[in-house]
Amino acid sequence: MLTISALPIFSDNYIWVLHDSRQAIAVDPGESETLDAWLAETSLDLAGIVLTHRHADHIGGVPALCRDRPGLPVHGPREIDLVTTPVGEGDTINLLGQDWEVLAVPGHTREHLAYYCATTGMLFSGDTLFGAGCGRMFDGPAASYHASLQKLANLPAATQVYCTHEYTAANLRFAAAVEPDNLAITARSRTVATLRANGQPSVPFTLAEELATNPFLRLDRAAVILAARQHGAVDTQAENVFLALRQWKNDFS
Repeated sequence: MLTISALPIFSDNYIWVLHDSRQAIAVDPGESETLDAWLAETSLDLAGIVLTHRHADHIGGVPALCRDRPGLPVHGPREIDLVTTPVGEGDTINLLGQDWEVLAVPGHTREHLAYYCATTGMLFSGDTLFGAGCGRMFDGPAASYHASLQKLANLPAATQVYCTHEYTAANLRFAAAVEPDNLAITARSRTVATLRANGQPSVPFTLAEELATNPFLRLDRAAVILAARQHGAVDTQAENVFLALRQWKNDFS
């Protein structure tokens, strides 16, 4: 039976660890010490690493983890030198007996990948899709990032999304500024506030929740378009609405 555990690192990152009774797969290990301690505590062997993109807070632990485990497979974008098993759009990787579809989702970075398992209904979205938000656009263009988000939004609504940062509460404050009359945002904000007050993560969440509350997945809604036009959108085309929202969010506090 597969289980997934969240290992908090830094101020707001998670290492996601997929594991059975003997082995573990680490997703985006930004540092090694927390993971090594957890593996020792659980008596599990690290069987592989999965990377979504190149940023240091996602790959920083890989050299030490591989140094201590010669031959450890590292799946991820071919642009990352640390990767031993390059993968890309349309590939499938088997992790602890389950097949995961590799999805190219450029925008946050050009090489960004996501990983979806239809059997378990789980998605590792890295920094492309967050709770009620999305990552900064380092390697646009906006049309490409918008297409990446739509690719994820078209997965089954019950999909459980495992992103790599605890940003949901802050993102919901922005979502409420975009759609102040959206009651789903209000309700989710309360739920997330309770989770965080009790020391619980707001991740995972379902795509259904995102479709109801994430402005970056609601670009055809009148209230979202109006807010984007008020913040610089040149027209109502989805990629321009997305761009205006993302630029607004960059400076939102």
